[in-house]
Amino acid sequence: MTFPELFRLPATVDLTTAANALGIHVQTAYKLLRSNAFPCSVLRLGRRYRVPTRALLLALRIEEIPVQLDDVTTGAAFAARSIES
Repeated sequence: MTFPELFRLPATVDLTTAANALGIHVQTAYKLLRSNAFPCSVLRLGRRYRVPTRALLLALRIEEIPVQLDDVTTGAAFAARSIES
């Protein structure tokens, strides 16, 4: 998943999306969840699981990645296109 894709995620995502962002198979995500080893918090809502996007980004250590000028330029262009849509 690219940075723009990550930053477009809603407040929570399903387990399949979280697994994709982490680069693991969804079955591996379920195994980690069952063994309480999933790398971030997961909410259980009835029979469904939701992963808070902020927790997912923290698990990916997004806040620790230095921001480069090209990232800012690309992000600004992306934001401008999003506003126009």
